[in-house]
Amino acid sequence: MPEVTINNVIVNFPFKPYPVQEEYMAKVIECLQNSKNGVLESPTGTGKTLSLLCSSLSWLLTKKAQLQAQSLVGAIEEPKFGGYFFKKLNNGLKEAAGSESSDLSTTFNWAPPKIIYSSRTHSQLSQAMQELKRTSYKHVSVAVLGSRDQLCIHPEVSKETSSSNKIYMCHSKVKSRACFYYNNVETRKEDPLFKQEILDIEDLVKAGQKLSCCPYFLSKELKQTADVIFMPYNYLLDTKARRAQGIELQNNIILFDEAHNIEKTCEEASSLQICSTDVALCIDEVTVVMEDMAKDMDHQNDFLMENAGNPQKDFTADDLCILKAMFLELEKAIDAIEIVKRDEGDTHPGGYIFELLEKAQLTHGKEQLVIEKLEKIVTYLTTTSSSPFTRKGNALQKFSDLLRTVFSSGNSAHFRERVKQCYKVYIQLEESKKNKNDIWGAKKTVSKNDGKVISYWCFNPGFSMQNLMEQGVRSVVLTSGTLSPLKPFISELGIPIDFQLESPHIVKGDQICVGILGQGPDGYSLNSSYNTRNDPKYIGSLGRTIFNFSCLIPHGLLVFFPSYPIMKKCREEWQNTGLWTKIADRKPIYVEPQQKDGFINVMKEYCEKIRDPSCKGAIFMAVCRGKVSEGLDFANANGRAVLITGLPFPPLKDPRIILKQRYLEETRAKNKEALSGQQWYQLEASRAVNQAIGRIIRHKNDYGAIVLCDCRFDNPSFKKHLSAWLRPYIKNFNNFGMITRVLRDFYRYAEHTLPQPNMVGSSSSNRPLLPATTASFDTTVSRKIKNTAKQSSEVTSLVEDAFNIDIYTNENEKYNKSTEVKKMNFSELLAMESKPAINFSDCKLKDNYTKCELTMNIAKPAMKKRKIKMLPVEFNECLSGPSTSSGTSTDSKDSSKNFQQISEDVNSDTDKKALGKTYLKEVKRSLSEVKYKTFAKMIQDYTKTGNFEELLKVLGSLFPPKELFHLFIGFKHFLKKEHIAAFETHVACLRHVQL
Repeated sequence: MPEVTINNVIVNFPFKPYPVQEEYMAKVIECLQNSKNGVLESPTGTGKTLSLLCSSLSWLLTKKAQLQAQSLVGAIEEPKFGGYFFKKLNNGLKEAAGSESSDLSTTFNWAPPKIIYSSRTHSQLSQAMQELKRTSYKHVSVAVLGSRDQLCIHPEVSKETSSSNKIYMCHSKVKSRACFYYNNVETRKEDPLFKQEILDIEDLVKAGQKLSCCPYFLSKELKQTADVIFMPYNYLLDTKARRAQGIELQNNIILFDEAHNIEKTCEEASSLQICSTDVALCIDEVTVVMEDMAKDMDHQNDFLMENAGNPQKDFTADDLCILKAMFLELEKAIDAIEIVKRDEGDTHPGGYIFELLEKAQLTHGKEQLVIEKLEKIVTYLTTTSSSPFTRKGNALQKFSDLLRTVFSSGNSAHFRERVKQCYKVYIQLEESKKNKNDIWGAKKTVSKNDGKVISYWCFNPGFSMQNLMEQGVRSVVLTSGTLSPLKPFISELGIPIDFQLESPHIVKGDQICVGILGQGPDGYSLNSSYNTRNDPKYIGSLGRTIFNFSCLIPHGLLVFFPSYPIMKKCREEWQNTGLWTKIADRKPIYVEPQQKDGFINVMKEYCEKIRDPSCKGAIFMAVCRGKVSEGLDFANANGRAVLITGLPFPPLKDPRIILKQRYLEETRAKNKEALSGQQWYQLEASRAVNQAIGRIIRHKNDYGAIVLCDCRFDNPSFKKHLSAWLRPYIKNFNNFGMITRVLRDFYRYAEHTLPQPNMVGSSSSNRPLLPATTASFDTTVSRKIKNTAKQSSEVTSLVEDAFNIDIYTNENEKYNKSTEVKKMNFSELLAMESKPAINFSDCKLKDNYTKCELTMNIAKPAMKKRKIKMLPVEFNECLSGPSTSSGTSTDSKDSSKNFQQISEDVNSDTDKKALGKTYLKEVKRSLSEVKYKTFAKMIQDYTKTGNFEELLKVLGSLFPPKELFHLFIGFKHFLKKEHIAAFETHVACLRHVQL
């Protein structure tokens, strides 16, 4: 593999790295060499994960070699050889090891650091491990950590649906040596299978099943000697999870990949919620255990003495009484809380949680004893209780987690002050499920008998990050494709950041088409704001926009909505109006399920439809911040365009969102450089948009379009928050005709100039949608057309009928091109296609042109001409003109004129009438009397109602594509101005289907 030297470290890369990759790796190595922290943004598709792995591992191996050499020198007794020799040898080793200057007297006993590679999900981790297998560093020792949900293979435990129940069942079986798989770990852990291969979660489970040993405990054994440990980043940020997994951080390096979610994860890991119902359930669960003990005593079975070795032995009846009394006091204290703002809820400082717990005698120092007793009782309920109690200690487990979180860092004055600064306690009335508040603004109903919900919310991501750094971490690198803007992201982290980077993309300008579309094909404003998103006119216009794009855009089309409720509302409206069926007729529609069930099957079906040569692609409708918007790779044909239908702001009325904004405003009052609540609110929407956009353009040869279908994107405050690499290419499309023209030229250029994946045999073109942690650099192409005259003509013949979208013109647009007029018959004229663009990036208007020359339909003389517009009254006159018996017109001279000649010489209303009569003559000759009456009624209805959809339906039945399509197209000249663009797009779709 190619080698490149970066900062005195030799890096092996699978191929010659691009400049953006070298710059990125240099920053990673700088962070590690200097034991500093860095925030590095590199757009999706630039090989970020591969660069991160290769640079960090090359540094690690260099560091290990240095430490091994130093340990040899340290074994030499300094007095024996003299101080001069020791000093010279130390200096020589430092020179050989690179620029890091660590002295032998303090470093030769160091253990080599480990790299902890973390990402958001296990699927992203698996993809990163696959990338590692492609490198020359695949020999390093690797471990992956997961939960029992992913790794347990015990037949009984793995069937349990509750994660906490699995934990206690596992603990019980391990303690009693009743788990056959756990018992085999010690003898199987040295098996070569675990040493010679990189095993992700799925591989580890298969290996465990093959060798009959527990993958969960095996992973803990493997991490002891691993150079790189892969884990989800909530394992690091959640203090409870970090302790449970036994994760050591001293002198180790943490790499947070896909770190755009880290702020939210930090806050959630340090927050919790408990309600009156939970406390009542805790009392019930303790009571169940007390009743079990009482039954045993009634049968004269000594609960403590006759069940030696069972969990019952670990707590007494007195323990249960004390705990029950404690919960009753807490329940009483919660009931006594008066909520002043019953409709909103009351907010208290973070320290209020300590005051509330103290009323139940729960103070620092006592919490650990309570936690231990609660865990033993939960174990009993989970594994040995004779009661048919279905909850199995879930409420007690939740309360135990509360104590662990509240008392996570002791009781020092510093800790209390940090809690006061970073937390809020929010108390609201507890509601029944049917009356839960609609966080988007619906009015809630409450009852005087409702309990209370106590939320202990952290609003400062720095609380978790600082706690992490206090564990002795050597260096932290946070990276993602969407961290911009970096300044507010860094300010929220609350830790020193010494190195920053915003990398450009590796794709060129002609591989992307980015624009803001503020109105639909009917001219109605596209605005998905809170006040307009339920407007039927807006929903209809958005639907027609998607319908037109389904005809324009080849292969896969992604459509992202701001939220699930909005997507559901649009879907229902389109189904009611029939628009959903029309869109699905063009491209099959797949919808992201809100639940996990069925998600994989939906994705699989979508991929299969893209690969199906008999189809014209497919549409995937999804939600920003949903499962599709993060972690999935829609490379090549899987995603040729992404439409963002609105700004995905967080729920406006969500109490947590409101309090977050208030918290930021309080912080800003003390520090004017801090982020304001409104700035944060906008950033949340922009980052969600950036993530959705990142699903396409996945490698250096990929291409696609990005259309922001909301007029609010034109606001400078939103534009500046889009990814830095994207901003220079953003265009504003003033009308729908403009975007259809631009997209048509873009796809024609891309299809015949850029490398195309092999749709039949290439695994790279339509591989299953994978977690998008890395880029793919496959270069398989079906053909690559060079810019020669010969091949240009070949291209024209190949795509003559690919996308026939004529120029969208306003009434006063003029043609200035002078050339000889060719005489063509009616069918030839209407069948004319525009020539394909030669180079999309060079396609610019001349000063005296209103259109791009490369998209002109036909040659036209330089005389003054106007666009033909037939008034409705003229249609009625024309309908009465032709004779129904002979098929000849009363104006035989006009009717004998060729349609082409008339359309070329239109300068007056008389010419318009002649054109109409000529068209109607051909219509009447081609249709039966009954169908002609249908045609006449269609015109009358259209004139009266302007129902364009109904017009298309009737035209389609009268003039089928294979027989009378030229008459279908000819009706374009008599449409209302606002329907011309949509009609042209519809015609293009029909032509595309015929191919």
